[in-house]
Amino acid sequence: MDLIIIGLLGGLITGISPCILPVLPVIFLTGGAQSAKFEGGGDFLPARRSRPYFVIAGLVLSFSLVTLVGSLILGLLNLPQDIIRWVGIAVLILIGVGLLIPKFEQLLEKPFQWLPKKEVQNRGSGFGVGLALGAVFVPCAGPVLAAIIVAGSTGQIGIGTVLLTVSFAIGVAIPLLAFALAGRGLIERIKAFRSRERGLRIAAGIAMIALAVGLIFNVPQMLQRLLPDYTAGLQQDLAEEQADALDLGGLVTDENRELDNCTNGAEELESCGTAPSIRGIQEWMNTPDGAAVDLADLRGQVVLVDFWAYSCINCQRSIPHVVAWDKAYEDAGLQVIGVHSPEYAFEKDPGNVAAGIADFGIEYPVALDNNLSTWTNYRNRYWPAHYLIDAEGVVRHISFGEGNYAATEKLIRELLEKADPGVALPEPTDIEDTTPDVGATTRETFLGSSKDVNYAGADRYGAGVSTFEFPDEQPEDTFALEGTWNVETQYATPEESTGTIRLDYEASEVRMVLAGTGEIVVQDADGTERTVTVDGTPRSYEVVKQDDIDRGVITVEVPAGVEVYSFTFG
Repeated sequence: MDLIIIGLLGGLITGISPCILPVLPVIFLTGGAQSAKFEGGGDFLPARRSRPYFVIAGLVLSFSLVTLVGSLILGLLNLPQDIIRWVGIAVLILIGVGLLIPKFEQLLEKPFQWLPKKEVQNRGSGFGVGLALGAVFVPCAGPVLAAIIVAGSTGQIGIGTVLLTVSFAIGVAIPLLAFALAGRGLIERIKAFRSRERGLRIAAGIAMIALAVGLIFNVPQMLQRLLPDYTAGLQQDLAEEQADALDLGGLVTDENRELDNCTNGAEELESCGTAPSIRGIQEWMNTPDGAAVDLADLRGQVVLVDFWAYSCINCQRSIPHVVAWDKAYEDAGLQVIGVHSPEYAFEKDPGNVAAGIADFGIEYPVALDNNLSTWTNYRNRYWPAHYLIDAEGVVRHISFGEGNYAATEKLIRELLEKADPGVALPEPTDIEDTTPDVGATTRETFLGSSKDVNYAGADRYGAGVSTFEFPDEQPEDTFALEGTWNVETQYATPEESTGTIRLDYEASEVRMVLAGTGEIVVQDADGTERTVTVDGTPRSYEVVKQDDIDRGVITVEVPAGVEVYSFTFG
């Protein structure tokens, strides 16, 4: 019941948010306008009184299925993730044209004339319209919808996730149904509408085509940037329930439940249950013929499972320690396994990961956890994260994030000695710990629309092409843009010519994750300039390096053809 209430509240809040506005005219008009069906004399049949309910039912059904299993199905079929959206847009256009041109709709129906007449002439239930709307319907991604998307994309679909999804969709549908009923009621009560149903159908068709064209050119996102989100406070209050919603969605299982017994960064060995399995791996690297590694086959050895991503600066500072442990203790019985869990889409590419492995000198097995199956099985939330497993297969130590290297190495040595009391261990490794103090540096800053942070401009930051200006006053630890930029889901790139980024930061090192081809020009506050050449797939480039953590401001000129994913700080 808690899960259903969370879903309903999240859906209701989303259903009254400004991002719903683009779909409302279509919902309103299609509640009373139907597909083209003719009596013998050529008169239009009236729309069913149940039509608004069928429109919303179709929307709820397709939205729920697309959100919950669409990503998984497309992945299994090796199809692009946005194909459902484009099919939905195409269907909207076809239905819209059919509303405008009845003969065109009859032409579309010819392939189905073998069906019983009763099924063809359904007097326009509107269910098909709802199915198309649900496929393209992308409401504001609040905390509940985010929880559903994560569960769906990672395959953690249980009864809890289904309940959450359906209750969320119903919550969204309630205000939309009110608009559809209002549209039907208005048409029934106003004589002019009853006598001019042809005009109503034309208006509905135009609205549907306009929505489809607007979706193609990201008009809804532009509209969202112009309107204040008056539901933000309510969404923030509900965000506190997100973790519970995820757990209720099936992330806590008998396999990983005891991991809670471990204390992050503990100085002593603990007992936290048998290590969850490594599963759902797309590809193994650094193993003979790409063979998979099974934890059950490693009984008798001490195992360190390291969750990482090659462009993550926190991982880049952590990996030298892991590589050193692998080299120092491999002969003593330590097996390191890297689980590469991508934060960005480009980190799913095996070629990019292989290049990262080579750059870091990693020789131990690396599993490509592109669907975050193992990440989810461990209920992990951090890059990097270390799980230390003893010779009996029990998790004995967990360390999230950077640092705590000395304690982790001490416990590695203890477990190796327990597994083989006569083992001869080398001297402890001597790798400098460059972990910044917590809060000492600017937080990682993303430029993609899906998780942008630290933006300081006056306008709302979101997907699409927009022209930006630097603010008169820019707060600390923020970035701002100037020029015309195309903001995509995971990166931003200048639309036609050079765009400029101004970054206010606190760090000793600033790196940018960049892709494409071109040269960026970095200018310090004192006017000093340096050029960084960008060429190829996304990777991390150093743009600032100094001895101590200090506050600074840089401007970065970015040419068209270069994609900017994020700033990371050390």
